[in-house]
Amino acid sequence: MALENLRGRIAVAGVGYTPQGKVEGRTAVSFHCEAIRNALEDAGIEKTDVDALLLYRHFDPVGGDQDVTAFTVAEQLGIRPAVLSQETYCTRSWLCHSMGMLASGLAKYVVVSYGDNGRSGKRSWVKELSGGQASDELAAYGDLSTMAKYAMLARRAMAAYGTGPEVWKKIAVAQRRWANLNPIAAMHSKVLDGETYLASEYVAEPLRMLDATPNCDGGRAIVLTTLERARGLRQVPVALRGFGSANQPLSPFRLRMEDESSAARIACRQALDMAGVGLGDIDACELYDCFTYTVESTLRDYGFFRPEEVREWLTADRIGPGGELPVNTSGGMLSESYFMGLTPLSEAVMQLQGRCGARQLGQLAGTRMPELILCSDNGGVFQSHLTMVLERGQS
Repeated sequence: MALENLRGRIAVAGVGYTPQGKVEGRTAVSFHCEAIRNALEDAGIEKTDVDALLLYRHFDPVGGDQDVTAFTVAEQLGIRPAVLSQETYCTRSWLCHSMGMLASGLAKYVVVSYGDNGRSGKRSWVKELSGGQASDELAAYGDLSTMAKYAMLARRAMAAYGTGPEVWKKIAVAQRRWANLNPIAAMHSKVLDGETYLASEYVAEPLRMLDATPNCDGGRAIVLTTLERARGLRQVPVALRGFGSANQPLSPFRLRMEDESSAARIACRQALDMAGVGLGDIDACELYDCFTYTVESTLRDYGFFRPEEVREWLTADRIGPGGELPVNTSGGMLSESYFMGLTPLSEAVMQLQGRCGARQLGQLAGTRMPELILCSDNGGVFQSHLTMVLERGQS
C-alpha cells in the first residue's frame, strides 16, 4: 500500500493528562492508569473498547517502585486488549505499529501511554557506571551519560558552523515563555532570561543545566483510531496527514554533521511527501526537546534554515509566543513536562483542537489558528526518528 493511501486515515481521538512535576507517593503504574483513563474519557470510549495497549517506554524502577509492564497496567485497568506491547529501548516504532493495526483492521482503538515517577524517585540517566565500576568502555573517556553524548555532538556543531550557548539560550528562553502561559507546566511560574541561562552551571560542557530536560513525575496517554471512527467521538479529531520513520543505527560518536541520510532528514521528507505539503505550509512545530540542541538540530535537519544561518534565524522572537513559527507551545519537555514523544504530540493535538487557553494559537496576539502542525519524536541520540504532519479535522 502506498503511503499516500494512508493520508489522513488515522487520527488522535483523545489525550489524557495527570498531575505532573513533583508528585510524591505515586507509582509509575498509577500514572499510566490515570493517564489512560483520562484519555478514554476525553475520547468518549469505554475501556473495553481498547484493542491494543502500547507502553511508550520501559524504565528500570526507581525509589523502591515495582517494575512496570504492559501486563501490570492492563490488569490494573481491568482490560484484556488483543495486543500488549512495551518498548524496551529508544526505537520509535509505536506509531508504525499503531497505524498497521488500525489500517489493517486488526484494532479499532489503540492506546499509547507513558508513566514515570522519575523525579520523586531520582532517576539517573548514567548507565555507564554501576556500583562505581565502568559498565561501558566509553566511561574511560568521560562519556558517562546521555547528556554527555548530546554534548559531544553539540560541541562538534559549534566547531562546524558556529552555534553555541548564544543560540541555545534563545531556545530555552522561548520555551519558558510558552510555559509561562501554560498553567500546568512545571516551570509555569518561573521566568527565564538570557542572563539567568548563561549563569546556570555546566553539566556536560558545552551543555548547561538549563539545556537539559528535568525529570518529571506523571503520565500522558493518547487514543488512536481511524478518522472515520473518530468523527463520531467526543473531540474534534486530529488526523495524521503524513508521517515518516527512519533509523540511523550508528554510535553517537560516529554521527556526522549535515548528513543527508540523518534519521530526522529522511523522516521529515517522508512525512511532508506523504502529506503533500511543504515547510511553508506548516503553522507550528512541536518537537522532541530532550536538550536545547535537539531543537536546533531538528529544525536544521528539517530544512527550516541552513547551518550557517542558525544565529540569525533561530531567535526567541521567531519561535516564542507571537512568533512566525511557534515551537513547543506547551513549554516542551524543557519547561512543561518530560513524557518523551507524548509531550510534543499531545500539545499538537490540543492546539489543533483549540483547547490551549492563554497559549492557544489563533487567539494569542500575532498568531493564527493552526491547520497543520509538524511534530517530532527522537530516540536514542539522534538514532531513531518519527516525523508527523498533524491536521485539524472536522467532527
